[in-house]
Amino acid sequence: MKNTKIRAVRITPIAFRDGPLLNASGIHEPWALRSIVEVETSDGRTGISETYGDEPMVKVLQQAASLLEGLSPFELNVMEARVRATIRPGKAGDGSVQFELAPGSHTAKNADKVISAMEVAMLDLQGQMLGLPICDLLGGAVRSEVPYSAYLFYKYAEHADKPYPPDAWGEAVTPAQVVQQARTMVEQYGFRSIKLKGGVFPPEQEIAAMKALRAAFPDLPLRLDPNANWSLATSIAAAKELDDLLEYYEDPTPGQDGMAELAKHCRMPLATNMVVTTMEEFRRNASTHAVKILLSDHHYWGGLRATAALARMCSVFDMGMSMHSNSHLGISLMAMTHAAAAIPNLTYACDTHYPWQEEEVIRGGRIQFHGGSVKVPGEPGLGVQIDPVQLARLHQQYLDCGVRNRNDLAQMRKYDPGFAGVSPRY
Repeated sequence: MKNTKIRAVRITPIAFRDGPLLNASGIHEPWALRSIVEVETSDGRTGISETYGDEPMVKVLQQAASLLEGLSPFELNVMEARVRATIRPGKAGDGSVQFELAPGSHTAKNADKVISAMEVAMLDLQGQMLGLPICDLLGGAVRSEVPYSAYLFYKYAEHADKPYPPDAWGEAVTPAQVVQQARTMVEQYGFRSIKLKGGVFPPEQEIAAMKALRAAFPDLPLRLDPNANWSLATSIAAAKELDDLLEYYEDPTPGQDGMAELAKHCRMPLATNMVVTTMEEFRRNASTHAVKILLSDHHYWGGLRATAALARMCSVFDMGMSMHSNSHLGISLMAMTHAAAAIPNLTYACDTHYPWQEEEVIRGGRIQFHGGSVKVPGEPGLGVQIDPVQLARLHQQYLDCGVRNRNDLAQMRKYDPGFAGVSPRY
């Protein structure tokens, strides 16, 4: 094993169909972008991972690929040091790599995003070499299956440009349609908790949807995420109607100061994937007590080991923990599952966009859910492998679709030319 070295790293951008899902920023484009990372070793193994696919991320991954050459798959600390030395926040012209995944994203997270992508692939290799699943490399599984939540979206029936036939989910803009979407998702996947991505329509309409969901699913925990699109005053007023409905209230209003003030006016806990995304923000939250539940995401927190460390910090500060999601395929889902399986205090069902995705890049097709959960694989490494035919097909879709950077605002203006995307809007 000591002689096994990384000899090559391949970065393949892909695109797959994504539904017309509404959110505070606008609406999803017809094509979701991801990057597939393949790390090859001198003994013929391949470790894989999946991460963001916007053009700046693809470029920086390609630049970082050579940093792994000659390393052992076990040299994670060396890999991390090399990435941090090469990809760092800075000013134009100072030699550092500059890129942004989304407007307003932390440049301080750039290196963490790259480290995560490389770490997952290297852990996959470690597991293959040792004959162990990744969760065992993280301390061992404390649960045999990981629960996920039904992630509901307001949506239109089809995309404005009609690049392909409409999906089977149909329109969901009214409370009744949201309930029907939830019924379909619960019936198909067995989910035992429900989350609605809000911040789309006036708050009274979204509160009505939550009340309709409570009537339809009296025993399931409910969550609402207005995506910081409600003012503090609106969030406080809404809390009076939501306090007895929600398991948690996720990012209704912008900023830690706003969330801290809101916390004084509601009984339900506040959750976030927006106001605690760096260690500096974590330290500040420990003082403000604004957020009680952190939605982690290994893709931008620096990987699976960093996520486990973050979970320990949450335990110290008496915070709950779950996982945030974005449009993704099975490699990311399996990485999330391994991390969640090895974190004792991850006690809330994780988010996942997976039901919204119809295509797949792994052998054997789509990962199956059982009672709303994904079983923790016992196979070495991640437990999934790339299907080269599907990878080639999805890469061709990337080349053909013309989308290189996700822009929900521009996409929304195809439906509403006057849409400004100002936040908070309500």
